[in-house]
Amino acid sequence: MIDVDVSVDIQPLTAFKRDTVKFAKRLRRSRKPIVLTVEGKARFVVFDAEAFQDWKEQVETVLEVEEALKEEGEGRPAAEVFAEIRKKRFGIPHRASRSR
Repeated sequence: MIDVDVSVDIQPLTAFKRDTVKFAKRLRRSRKPIVLTVEGKARFVVFDAEAFQDWKEQVETVLEVEEALKEEGEGRPAAEVFAEIRKKRFGIPHRASRSR
């Protein structure tokens, strides 16, 4: 989940343009997005590229789970579903069960 602190994570676009290097360092360090405003209204959201990729993968996984929950039938074992998602999304084959 993305936690936006309105006191620091919402900034005017002019401030971002004026001090881009400072904002870029903050984006990389905090991995939190910054909401940029134009005339007092939210207009853009800026992410660090890696943080954006992580966020995007989380959203896609949630959407895939929601889609799977809508499917009719008796269902499938969770391990099978997660293995399919790992393979589809990340190219990771099914992990063998570990015995203890």
